[in-house]
Amino acid sequence: HVQLVESGGGSVQDGGSLRLSCKFSVDTNSRYCMGWVRQAPGKGREGVASIYTGTDRTYYDDSVKGRFAIWQDNAKATVYLEINYLRPEDTAMYYCAAAVCAVGRVIAAADGYQYWGRGTQVTVS
Repeated sequence: HVQLVESGGGSVQDGGSLRLSCKFSVDTNSRYCMGWVRQAPGKGREGVASIYTGTDRTYYDDSVKGRFAIWQDNAKATVYLEINYLRPEDTAMYYCAAAVCAVGRVIAAADGYQYWGRGTQVTVS
């Protein structure tokens, strides 16, 4: 049974920073791709960053490269998303997501994930 719980969203000014956290509980017999997906009002879900657990293999959407960073702390069972130089167009609900993956794989598209958290809102003004 997979559980994902996000935290860390909030309202920030243009150019500000936030750190999102995703506390995860997964089947330790499987290996997972984990990532962050966002959905802005009136738009579809967009995969922004992904990581293959236990490695430093990552993926970033072009729109966030150089501004977002994803990493994990296995001891804390947490995946983080550091968001810097926030822009109003980054305003969205941010979801933590996971999927059972082949070795070394990362996920670009939102529809590649099997499991979802409830989301945390990020608002930039």
